[in-house]
Amino acid sequence: MTKLGLPETIRACLFDLDGVLTRTAVVHAAAWKETFDDFLRRREGEGFRPFSDEDYDTYVDGLPRADGVRSFLASRDIHLPEGSPADGPERETVGGLGNRKNELVLKKIREEGVEAYEGSRRYLAAVRAAGLRTAVVSSSANCRDVLVSVDMAGLFDVRIDGVVARERHLPGKPKPDTFLEAARELDEPASACAVFEDALAGMDAGRAGGFGYVVGVDRVGQADALRSHGADVVVTDLAELEDHA
Repeated sequence: MTKLGLPETIRACLFDLDGVLTRTAVVHAAAWKETFDDFLRRREGEGFRPFSDEDYDTYVDGLPRADGVRSFLASRDIHLPEGSPADGPERETVGGLGNRKNELVLKKIREEGVEAYEGSRRYLAAVRAAGLRTAVVSSSANCRDVLVSVDMAGLFDVRIDGVVARERHLPGKPKPDTFLEAARELDEPASACAVFEDALAGMDAGRAGGFGYVVGVDRVGQADALRSHGADVVVTDLAELEDHA
Protein backbone atom coordinates (compact mmCIF):
# COMPACT_ATOMS: atom_id res chain seq x y z
CA MET A 1 0.00 0.00 0.00
CA THR A 2 1.13 3.56 -0.70
CA LYS A 3 1.17 6.40 1.83
CA LEU A 4 -2.33 7.21 0.56
CA GLY A 5 -3.65 3.86 1.75
CA LEU A 6 -4.09 2.63 -1.83
CA PRO A 7 -2.56 -0.26 -3.76
CA GLU A 8 0.63 0.55 -5.66
CA THR A 9 -1.21 -0.12 -8.93
CA ILE A 10 -3.60 2.82 -8.52
CA ARG A 11 -2.86 5.82 -10.77
CA ALA A 12 -6.16 7.73 -10.62
CA CYS A 13 -8.85 8.46 -8.03
CA LEU A 14 -12.55 8.86 -8.82
CA PHE A 15 -14.51 10.68 -6.10
CA ASP A 16 -18.24 10.91 -5.54
CA LEU A 17 -19.33 14.38 -4.39
CA ASP A 18 -22.23 14.31 -1.92
CA GLY A 19 -21.20 12.64 1.32
CA VAL A 20 -17.62 12.00 0.20
CA LEU A 21 -16.25 15.48 -0.53
CA THR A 22 -19.05 17.72 0.75
CA ARG A 23 -21.67 17.59 3.49
CA THR A 24 -24.49 17.83 0.98
CA ALA A 25 -25.83 14.28 1.36
CA VAL A 26 -27.88 15.39 4.38
CA VAL A 27 -29.27 18.28 2.32
CA HIS A 28 -30.34 15.90 -0.44
CA ALA A 29 -31.90 13.51 2.08
CA ALA A 30 -33.92 16.32 3.66
CA ALA A 31 -35.09 17.56 0.26
CA TRP A 32 -36.17 14.07 -0.79
CA LYS A 33 -38.09 13.61 2.46
CA GLU A 34 -39.91 16.92 2.11
CA THR A 35 -40.75 16.15 -1.54
CA PHE A 36 -42.01 12.62 -0.98
CA ASP A 37 -43.83 13.30 2.30
CA ASP A 38 -45.74 16.18 0.71
CA PHE A 39 -46.62 14.00 -2.29
CA LEU A 40 -47.71 11.04 -0.14
CA ARG A 41 -49.74 13.25 2.21
CA ARG A 42 -51.69 14.71 -0.70
CA ARG A 43 -52.19 11.26 -2.23
CA GLU A 44 -52.99 9.20 0.88
CA GLY A 45 -54.02 11.68 3.58
CA GLU A 46 -52.50 12.29 7.00
CA GLY A 47 -52.21 8.56 7.70
CA PHE A 48 -49.49 8.15 5.05
CA ARG A 49 -46.25 6.29 5.81
CA PRO A 50 -43.44 8.88 5.74
CA PHE A 51 -40.26 8.64 3.71
CA SER A 52 -37.56 7.26 6.03
CA ASP A 53 -33.77 7.21 6.31
CA GLU A 54 -33.91 3.56 5.27
CA ASP A 55 -35.91 4.53 2.17
CA TYR A 56 -33.24 7.10 1.30
CA ASP A 57 -30.37 4.61 1.69
CA THR A 58 -32.16 1.83 -0.18
CA TYR A 59 -34.00 3.54 -3.02
CA VAL A 60 -32.55 7.00 -3.63
CA ASP A 61 -29.01 7.62 -2.40
CA GLY A 62 -26.51 7.92 -5.25
CA LEU A 63 -29.04 7.49 -8.06
CA PRO A 64 -29.79 10.08 -10.74
CA ARG A 65 -32.78 12.18 -9.73
CA ALA A 66 -35.39 10.59 -12.00
CA ASP A 67 -34.20 7.09 -11.11
CA GLY A 68 -34.58 7.95 -7.43
CA VAL A 69 -38.17 9.06 -7.98
CA ARG A 70 -39.02 5.87 -9.87
CA SER A 71 -37.23 3.60 -7.42
CA PHE A 72 -38.87 4.93 -4.26
CA LEU A 73 -42.35 5.20 -5.73
CA ALA A 74 -42.13 1.65 -7.08
CA SER A 75 -41.33 0.48 -3.52
CA ARG A 76 -44.75 1.88 -2.55
CA ASP A 77 -46.40 0.43 -5.66
CA ILE A 78 -46.92 3.91 -7.12
CA HIS A 79 -46.27 4.52 -10.81
CA LEU A 80 -46.47 8.05 -12.20
CA PRO A 81 -46.31 9.26 -15.81
CA GLU A 82 -42.77 10.06 -16.88
CA GLY A 83 -43.61 13.57 -17.98
CA SER A 84 -40.63 15.62 -19.09
CA PRO A 85 -37.37 16.88 -17.52
CA ALA A 86 -38.86 20.35 -18.06
CA ASP A 87 -42.03 19.63 -16.03
CA GLY A 88 -42.89 22.20 -13.40
CA PRO A 89 -42.40 21.17 -9.75
CA GLU A 90 -46.16 21.15 -9.23
CA ARG A 91 -46.67 18.34 -11.79
CA GLU A 92 -47.30 14.84 -10.44
CA THR A 93 -44.90 13.20 -12.87
CA VAL A 94 -41.45 11.68 -12.49
CA GLY A 95 -39.97 14.84 -13.98
CA GLY A 96 -42.11 17.12 -11.84
CA LEU A 97 -41.27 15.43 -8.53
CA GLY A 98 -37.59 15.37 -9.44
CA ASN A 99 -37.63 19.09 -10.19
CA ARG A 100 -39.47 19.80 -6.94
CA LYS A 101 -36.71 18.00 -5.08
CA ASN A 102 -34.04 19.95 -6.96
CA GLU A 103 -35.71 23.27 -6.15
CA LEU A 104 -35.65 22.35 -2.47
CA VAL A 105 -31.98 21.32 -2.63
CA LEU A 106 -30.96 24.61 -4.24
CA LYS A 107 -33.02 26.56 -1.69
CA LYS A 108 -31.40 24.72 1.22
CA ILE A 109 -27.92 25.21 -0.24
CA ARG A 110 -28.55 28.95 -0.69
CA GLU A 111 -29.90 29.32 2.84
CA GLU A 112 -27.58 26.95 4.69
CA GLY A 113 -24.46 26.98 2.52
CA VAL A 114 -22.22 24.07 1.60
CA GLU A 115 -19.33 22.70 3.61
CA ALA A 116 -16.51 20.45 2.45
CA TYR A 117 -15.16 17.69 4.67
CA GLU A 118 -11.72 18.94 5.69
CA GLY A 119 -10.34 15.40 5.81
CA SER A 120 -11.43 14.93 2.20
CA ARG A 121 -9.87 18.24 1.18
CA ARG A 122 -6.55 17.25 2.75
CA TYR A 123 -6.64 13.78 1.25
CA LEU A 124 -7.43 15.13 -2.20
CA ALA A 125 -4.47 17.52 -1.92
CA ALA A 126 -2.23 14.59 -0.94
CA VAL A 127 -3.49 12.54 -3.90
CA ARG A 128 -2.62 15.30 -6.33
CA ALA A 129 0.73 15.97 -4.65
CA ALA A 130 1.56 12.29 -5.17
CA GLY A 131 0.96 12.72 -8.91
CA LEU A 132 -2.29 10.76 -9.19
CA ARG A 133 -4.98 12.11 -11.50
CA THR A 134 -8.43 12.91 -10.15
CA ALA A 135 -12.05 12.95 -11.27
CA VAL A 136 -15.33 13.81 -9.59
CA VAL A 137 -18.20 11.50 -10.53
CA SER A 138 -21.61 12.61 -9.31
CA SER A 139 -25.23 12.10 -10.30
CA SER A 140 -25.92 15.70 -9.28
CA ALA A 141 -26.67 18.30 -11.94
CA ASN A 142 -25.42 20.91 -9.44
CA CYS A 143 -21.96 19.37 -9.06
CA ARG A 144 -19.97 22.18 -10.67
CA ASP A 145 -21.69 24.92 -8.65
CA VAL A 146 -21.14 23.02 -5.40
CA LEU A 147 -17.44 22.51 -6.15
CA VAL A 148 -17.02 26.19 -6.98
CA SER A 149 -18.75 27.19 -3.74
CA VAL A 150 -16.24 25.21 -1.65
CA ASP A 151 -13.23 26.21 -3.80
CA MET A 152 -12.54 22.65 -5.01
CA ALA A 153 -13.34 22.91 -8.73
CA GLY A 154 -9.66 23.23 -9.69
CA LEU A 155 -8.71 19.99 -7.92
CA PHE A 156 -10.14 17.67 -10.59
CA ASP A 157 -8.84 16.79 -14.03
CA VAL A 158 -12.25 15.45 -15.09
CA ARG A 159 -15.87 16.05 -14.04
CA ILE A 160 -18.60 13.56 -14.93
CA ASP A 161 -21.84 14.79 -13.36
CA GLY A 162 -25.56 14.65 -13.99
CA VAL A 163 -25.31 17.20 -16.79
CA VAL A 164 -22.54 15.33 -18.60
CA ALA A 165 -24.27 11.98 -18.09
CA ARG A 166 -27.45 13.32 -19.68
CA GLU A 167 -25.57 14.80 -22.64
CA ARG A 168 -23.67 11.56 -23.26
CA HIS A 169 -26.61 9.24 -22.49
CA LEU A 170 -24.76 7.51 -19.66
CA PRO A 171 -26.87 5.46 -17.26
CA GLY A 172 -26.35 6.43 -13.64
CA LYS A 173 -25.28 4.43 -10.61
CA PRO A 174 -25.55 1.54 -9.77
CA LYS A 175 -24.42 1.09 -13.39
CA PRO A 176 -20.66 1.75 -13.66
CA ASP A 177 -20.86 3.85 -16.84
CA THR A 178 -20.17 7.28 -15.30
CA PHE A 179 -17.12 6.00 -13.44
CA LEU A 180 -15.91 4.20 -16.57
CA GLU A 181 -16.33 7.41 -18.56
CA ALA A 182 -14.17 9.27 -16.04
CA ALA A 183 -11.48 6.57 -16.30
CA ARG A 184 -11.64 6.80 -20.09
CA GLU A 185 -11.16 10.57 -20.00
CA LEU A 186 -8.21 10.13 -17.66
CA ASP A 187 -6.81 7.56 -20.12
CA GLU A 188 -6.56 4.90 -17.43
CA PRO A 189 -8.02 1.38 -17.27
CA ALA A 190 -10.56 0.75 -14.54
CA SER A 191 -8.06 -1.56 -12.83
CA ALA A 192 -5.75 1.42 -12.23
CA CYS A 193 -8.49 3.58 -10.67
CA ALA A 194 -9.81 3.80 -7.12
CA VAL A 195 -13.45 4.69 -6.49
CA PHE A 196 -14.50 6.66 -3.40
CA GLU A 197 -18.20 6.39 -2.54
CA ASP A 198 -20.60 6.67 0.40
CA ALA A 199 -23.73 5.29 -1.30
CA LEU A 200 -24.61 1.63 -1.75
CA ALA A 201 -25.42 2.31 -5.40
CA GLY A 202 -21.93 3.75 -5.78
CA MET A 203 -20.40 0.64 -4.22
CA ASP A 204 -22.31 -1.49 -6.72
CA ALA A 205 -21.05 0.69 -9.58
CA GLY A 206 -17.46 0.49 -8.39
CA ARG A 207 -17.55 -3.28 -8.15
CA ALA A 208 -19.44 -3.78 -11.42
CA GLY A 209 -16.90 -1.66 -13.30
CA GLY A 210 -13.93 -3.79 -12.27
CA PHE A 211 -12.11 -0.91 -10.57
CA GLY A 212 -8.82 -1.57 -8.86
CA TYR A 213 -9.91 -0.44 -5.38
CA VAL A 214 -13.23 0.64 -3.90
CA VAL A 215 -13.28 2.84 -0.79
CA GLY A 216 -16.50 3.05 1.20
CA VAL A 217 -16.98 6.26 3.19
CA ASP A 218 -19.31 5.61 6.12
CA ARG A 219 -20.98 8.84 7.24
CA VAL A 220 -24.20 7.27 8.57
CA GLY A 221 -23.27 4.00 10.27
CA GLN A 222 -23.65 1.58 7.35
CA ALA A 223 -20.15 0.09 7.28
CA ASP A 224 -21.36 -3.51 7.03
CA ALA A 225 -23.67 -2.67 4.13
CA LEU A 226 -20.86 -0.86 2.30
CA ARG A 227 -18.65 -3.93 2.67
CA SER A 228 -21.40 -6.27 1.51
CA HIS A 229 -21.88 -4.10 -1.59
CA GLY A 230 -18.21 -4.38 -2.52
CA ALA A 231 -16.03 -1.97 -0.52
CA ASP A 232 -12.41 -3.09 -0.19
CA VAL A 233 -12.02 -0.83 2.82
CA VAL A 234 -14.43 1.34 4.83
CA VAL A 235 -13.44 4.58 6.59
CA THR A 236 -15.44 7.30 8.31
CA ASP A 237 -13.17 10.02 6.89
CA LEU A 238 -10.75 9.95 3.96
CA ALA A 239 -7.94 11.21 6.21
CA GLU A 240 -8.00 7.75 7.86
CA LEU A 241 -6.51 6.27 4.69
CA GLU A 242 -3.25 8.12 5.29
CA ASP A 243 -3.27 7.05 8.95
CA HIS A 244 -3.71 3.39 7.95
CA ALA A 245 -1.16 3.43 5.13
